[in-house]
Amino acid sequence: MDGTAIDYDLHGLAGVRVVGATARDAAAVDRQLGPIRGPLRRDPDIVVRFVDHLDVEGPLRLLGVDDAGFTDDAFLVLRARHKARARVLIPLDRIGRRCEIVCERGLPAVPLLIATLNLTVLARGALPLHASAFFQDGRGVVVTGWSKGGKTEAVLAFVARGARFVGDEWVYVAPDGATVYGIPEPLRLWDWHLRQVPDLRARVGRGERARLAALRGAAAAARGRRIASLLAGQLHVDVAPETLFPPGAVALTAPFNRLFLLVSWQHRDTAARPVDPGEVAARMAFSLQHERAPLTRAYEQFRFAFPGRSNPVLDSACERERELLEQVMIDKVAHAVDHPYPVDLETLFEVMRPLC
Repeated sequence: MDGTAIDYDLHGLAGVRVVGATARDAAAVDRQLGPIRGPLRRDPDIVVRFVDHLDVEGPLRLLGVDDAGFTDDAFLVLRARHKARARVLIPLDRIGRRCEIVCERGLPAVPLLIATLNLTVLARGALPLHASAFFQDGRGVVVTGWSKGGKTEAVLAFVARGARFVGDEWVYVAPDGATVYGIPEPLRLWDWHLRQVPDLRARVGRGERARLAALRGAAAAARGRRIASLLAGQLHVDVAPETLFPPGAVALTAPFNRLFLLVSWQHRDTAARPVDPGEVAARMAFSLQHERAPLTRAYEQFRFAFPGRSNPVLDSACERERELLEQVMIDKVAHAVDHPYPVDLETLFEVMRPLC
């Protein structure tokens, strides 16, 4: 175990300090936050403390099937990524303000870490947006929409043709709407992505490529049986941006000049049309609410355990997001793009490029 604290600075919008992490624990946090380690010149907003054993006083009452639990004064999350067993103390009445999360060591990921980070950024006046972003010909482009709507595909299409990567999955918009910041989380790439962009495929590790080939063969052999869809659902790899893209192709900061709303549809064509940025803001209010659902479920469990304890930042999050969405999008040139899924990346580029 390394007793040295590890700091992460999200563009000055929020700071995270990790304490007591083993190399494995630190690597798990790195996978979630990306390479944004840097010294904090202020107190951290979030402290993540790793311990060998998390002691709580009194009996632990369970919520769900070992989903969460509570004592007379503590709330614990008992599941991590991929339903792995966990034991994590999260003060849900304090997230969005300065708080400390205490984890037992060996987790694949810290539960609700990104959601906690997002609520902290929101409380400090910036907008966490479920979106991707890239820097193209001197303009910053933000691509948003519902989950699986084409955000990652747009980033891949443009970065493969010379744009610079800013963010995928989550980006953060300054309160004045002028600047967008990325968080360099790993990108989830599906097998069909890699077939369309051979240069990206070459940057995926040999072992991962072999795993994809084996899964592809097994899925083809099982065609028509239920297991085929289960195997197809595993045909992906998670790759960090700095590994996936060439040197100099990762920016993480850009102006916010263009806005796209991407939605998949049941047609073969890919089509773009102008859209009122206010409409994009109204739609994305519900997308953000949907993305916060795991945190909301945990908060509901917390309120069941402690009816007298609440979190005003979380309670007002929807209203604050609507205000910020309208504020940062109101003056943007915006287009909606409808496309089939899976989408042809070259076609997506050709449709979007003239509008950037």
